[in-house]
Amino acid sequence: MDFGVVFQCDPPASAVVELAVEAERAGFSHVWTFDSHLLWQEPFVIYPQILAATQHVVVGPMVTNPGTRDWTVIASQFATLNELFGNRTVCGIGRGDSALRTLGAKPGTIAELKQCVEVVRELACGRTVEYRGQQLKFAWVENGALEVWVAAYGPKALAATGQVGDGYILQLADPDIAAWMISAVRSAAEEAGRDPAAIKFCVAAPAYVGDDLAHQRDQTRWFGGMVGNHVADIVARYGASGTVPPALTDYIKGREGYDYAEHGRAGNSHTSFVPDEVVDRFCILGPVENHLTRLRELQAIGVDQFAVYLQHDAKQETLEAYGRDIIPAL
Repeated sequence: MDFGVVFQCDPPASAVVELAVEAERAGFSHVWTFDSHLLWQEPFVIYPQILAATQHVVVGPMVTNPGTRDWTVIASQFATLNELFGNRTVCGIGRGDSALRTLGAKPGTIAELKQCVEVVRELACGRTVEYRGQQLKFAWVENGALEVWVAAYGPKALAATGQVGDGYILQLADPDIAAWMISAVRSAAEEAGRDPAAIKFCVAAPAYVGDDLAHQRDQTRWFGGMVGNHVADIVARYGASGTVPPALTDYIKGREGYDYAEHGRAGNSHTSFVPDEVVDRFCILGPVENHLTRLRELQAIGVDQFAVYLQHDAKQETLEAYGRDIIPAL
């Protein structure tokens, strides 16, 4: 199993770079960041600094979207970084949440997402693609490579992931829900004539190593609220039963709204509806043994990478614990 780490681009940007360097030293293979330009600093400015300061880690957004940048610009950014640093990027992408909603816009459509995945990947790899009625190609790309991993929860988005994605990103660490989602992606890939085994599966969630569970829950309860935004969209579209596991939809019944000014923040006052049980299921908390047990369960159902969200008050301690006790064991 590979291990990634997920940062918010809070200022100063130099601190994100320093944490990325520490993550590589600890044995993490991927460094991901949020991509929501009104809430945090611009990640594509920070990526070259991370790549220049490290030797091996792969960097990318978790996740970008088709709506805030022209797709050819997204592709050019990745292709340029790869030319400079040797194909060390990955594109995580979804329909869009905070980056679009803070602009007063809605998430993109599934059709737009699928087309964007193909346009970005083909251009970044140096191949010709049709976009806006034009045949386009980056003539300067040589030996380009880019994997595009799709973040999804709902049935149509999961199907799209299986049809076009190189990888799948699930932002929660519940093994039962993850198994259901992975199965849906694999089935869609097989139906599309693709090899399901070729798709990489990444589970991303807050991880906090320590013994004070009550404090850890308070520090990571925001994550259930963030996931709840996507779940609320699913319920609005499909209803609360039959399309996704009840364990994913039942807890949002008490949801009364969401303030993106507190998006992804510990202590988010709009996530009080998230019960302890959901925090414990979606995140990985407690002593090292808890983390090893859950990660082995995820590994057994086909998860290739666990990406640690580090949005709490023990970033350094958790990085060190993973590097010392958890990554070597797995």
